[in-house]
Amino acid sequence: MAFAYTLVVLLIITSVLLTLLILLHRGKGGGLSSMFGGGVSSSLAGSSVAEKNLDRYTIVVGVIWFACIVGFGLWLKLAESGSI
Repeated sequence: MAFAYTLVVLLIITSVLLTLLILLHRGKGGGLSSMFGGGVSSSLAGSSVAEKNLDRYTIVVGVIWFACIVGFGLWLKLAESGSI
């Protein structure tokens, strides 16, 4: 039972973080990332270091979020069958 509560809390935290990280990305109009220094990029690199790090963080949080969804689904399936 504690496993399910841990997954739900982790799922809520990663959902909020994922939403915030996605909103920080630069869109066509500059986005929120330009407010925090992400808008300053060199023309040679194509994107700034801040934007690349933001991409990495978003991917990591997305993978953790996905693992929580799969883990919670598997836990529900096992609980339904009576194995737990």
